[in-house]
Amino acid sequence: MFNVAVIRLKDLIRFSFLVIVVIAIIYFSSRFLYKKNLKKINIGQKVSANLSEYVKQAVNTELPEVEKEAKKTEESEKKENKLLNAIIGLELGVINAKEKVVENIQSSEQVGQNIKSTNEDDDKNKAEKEEQESEKAESSHETDSEGEADVELAKGDLKTEVITQNPIADAYTKKYKGVKIKNETSFDLTDEDLNPEKLKIDKSNIIIFHTHTCESYTSSKKYTYSPTGNFRTTDLKYSVARVGDELTKYLKKYNLNVIHNKTYHDYPSYNGSYSRSLATVSNILKNTKADIIIDLHRDAIGSYSGYAPTVKIGDDECAQIMFVIGTDGGKLKHPNWKSNLQFAIKMQEKANKEYPGLFKPIILRNSRYNQHLGKSACIIEVGSTGNKLEQCLNSMKYLAKIIDEI
Repeated sequence: MFNVAVIRLKDLIRFSFLVIVVIAIIYFSSRFLYKKNLKKINIGQKVSANLSEYVKQAVNTELPEVEKEAKKTEESEKKENKLLNAIIGLELGVINAKEKVVENIQSSEQVGQNIKSTNEDDDKNKAEKEEQESEKAESSHETDSEGEADVELAKGDLKTEVITQNPIADAYTKKYKGVKIKNETSFDLTDEDLNPEKLKIDKSNIIIFHTHTCESYTSSKKYTYSPTGNFRTTDLKYSVARVGDELTKYLKKYNLNVIHNKTYHDYPSYNGSYSRSLATVSNILKNTKADIIIDLHRDAIGSYSGYAPTVKIGDDECAQIMFVIGTDGGKLKHPNWKSNLQFAIKMQEKANKEYPGLFKPIILRNSRYNQHLGKSACIIEVGSTGNKLEQCLNSMKYLAKIIDEI
C-alpha cells in the first residue's frame, strides 16, 4: 500500500509540473501573441492615422480646387444663363416687335382701308353735291339768261365815290393817261410799252380760274360762314369762287362764252398753288383758245385784316378791284407781259371814265404768275379781307360791263 501511494504522488507531481508547464507555455504564448497583436494594432493605427492625415491633406488640397472649379462652373453657368436669357429676351423682343409691326401694318391697312372707304364716300358725296350745285347753278344761269329781273346789268352815268374806311394811300410810280401804275420791277416803262392802241383782243372765249380758290372775306349777316383758316374756306359758296360765279353770270348776259374753273389749287396744300393752276389752265387751252385769262383773287394787306377798299357806285357798295401783272423779271420766259399790261391799262382807262375809283393802281411785278399763257392774261384781286362778300359780288356787275365794252 505504501508503494502505491508513492507512485501516485510522483504522478501527481508530474501532472502538476506538466500543468504548470502547459500554463506557462500558454501564458508566454498568449503574451507573445498579445504583444504581436498589440504592435500590429499600433502599426495599423499609425498607418490608419497617417492615411487619415494624408486623406485629410488631400481632401483639404482638392476641396478648394473643387470649390474653385465649382464656383467657376457656377459663374460660367450664370453667365451662360444670363447670355441665354439676353438672347432669348432679344429674340422675344424681336418677335414681339415683328408681331407689333405686323399688327401695326394690319391695323394701318385696316385704318387705310377705312380712310380710303371714308374718302371715297366723301369724294362721292362731294362729287354728287358739286354736281347738284353745278346743275342748280346752270339752271340759275339759264333762268338769268331768260329773265332780266334776276340779273340787273350795270347802268352808265352813276355817281361814284370811294368810301373806304381808314384808307391806305395809293402808292404808284408812273401814270399813263390817268392810269396809275406801281412798278416794282427794274424795267423802265416807255409810252410804247404802255400804249394799248395796237392791242388786238379775241374775246370769243374767256377763262376764269382761281390759283387761291379758298380765299374768302369777312363774314356778314347776309353771308355767314365758318372760316377754315385765316379768311379761307373750302366752301365755294363763300370763297372767291363765288365771286367768279357772279362775274361769269354777268359776262354770259353779254353773250360772252366763259369757262369758269373752280378747282382747288391751294387745298390741301397752299405751296405749289401756281404749279397746279398752270396745269389746269394748260389743259383747258388744249381744247379752247382764249386771249383773256383771268386769275381771280382776294387781296390781303398783311396784318391789316380790317382793310376793306370800298367804292360806292349809285346805291351799290362795291369792293375795289386791282390788277396784278407779271413780267419776265424773274428770268422765266414770258413774251406776253407787255400785251398783258396794255390790256390792264385799256380796262382801267375805260373804268376810270365810267366808274372812277373802282380800280386801284396796277401793280407790276417780276413774277410771271402763269400769265405767259395768254395775250390778255392777268390777276384781278377783288376786295380785301375786310370786305364783305356782297360788296365783291356787286363789283362784278361793273367789271363785266367794262370787259364787254373794251
